Amino acid sequence: MLAGMVALLAACSSKQAEDKTLSGLNPADFRTEVDGKQTDLYVLKNKNGMEVCITNFGGRIVSVMVPDKDGTMRDVVLGFDSIQDYLTHETDFGATIGRYANRIKNGEIEVDGVKYQLPRNNYGHCLHGGFKGFQYRIFDMEQADENSLTLSYLSKDGEEGFPGNLTCKVTFTLTDDNAIDIRYSAETDRTTVVNMTNHSYFNLDGDASRDNSGYLLSIDADNYTPVDSTFMTTGEIVPVEGTPMDFRTPVAIGERINGDFQQLKYGLGYDHNWVLNTKGDDSRPCATVYSPRTGIALDVYTNEPGIQFYAGNFLDGSVKGKKGVTYGRRASVCLETQKYPDTPNKPQWPSALLRPGETYNSHCIFKFYVK
Repeated sequence: MLAGMVALLAACSSKQAEDKTLSGLNPADFRTEVDGKQTDLYVLKNKNGMEVCITNFGGRIVSVMVPDKDGTMRDVVLGFDSIQDYLTHETDFGATIGRYANRIKNGEIEVDGVKYQLPRNNYGHCLHGGFKGFQYRIFDMEQADENSLTLSYLSKDGEEGFPGNLTCKVTFTLTDDNAIDIRYSAETDRTTVVNMTNHSYFNLDGDASRDNSGYLLSIDADNYTPVDSTFMTTGEIVPVEGTPMDFRTPVAIGERINGDFQQLKYGLGYDHNWVLNTKGDDSRPCATVYSPRTGIALDVYTNEPGIQFYAGNFLDGSVKGKKGVTYGRRASVCLETQKYPDTPNKPQWPSALLRPGETYNSHCIFKFYVK
């Protein structure tokens, strides 16, 4: 009998080991019920051994395993080991953001002559869709194969103050050239505003105890949109030439981030939108970040007009992530492809309006490789 119990325990232990993802996650730790819907963890793999784990809670990328210059697999995004941690800590780690990524001034929009008041959840403005944006909603999931996953969500008319029933989909595809291809689509029954993005926090060292100061960053942009002291865009588009905002050639993030420049003081570092020279051409990389320490590089492609580079300035060491590692200040880089912030209130900028009969389409690629 004792031998039988030992065999059973060994079998259970073996099953638990098999259930673990390459990044060390246990899918069982992501299974619970939130708002009456089931949450889970889904795994994408490619022929190179790369792995991406995604949960339908907030449509979040939980882990991304890629090889470094020595062939060692490293997890290059911040996140948590369980759904309970995501429910406990209000963060945007890896999340699908909507309806409107970034900020809307005073939480106010006007659509077809009607004014709508949105939540004011950030310095008096509406940030990332309000208090309960898409990052806290449960998506329906459909996984056709080990390379691709489609999330869908119905954002009902009036949700967080936005007009229109918005039916949206996000498809994640892990390609065999080590790229995460993300395609967003949405349709509405009333004119509304839409601006979706992914809010992954990339740490290309695969070591969240280290900050991003040594990463080399380039952004293909001659201009950016400055902000005021509340992080709100002023409506101006100004040149990067001669400023710490110039990333047209690779620059170490830490080289100028603490410089005597008003925009860096307002943003507490880099937290700004760049006006991309790629102008919707998603066959050209719009930004590249590279860690000389691991040799891991990330190219970003998009059909959107802008990208928000956020340097993790608000990470303060108060949150412990995967494997109990404390996430300190600037332990990551966020590169959020998007319409410009507060576009609904700045008609001179590319429109974020979506009307009945139209389809919103946004495309982003995160492509990893070794230099």
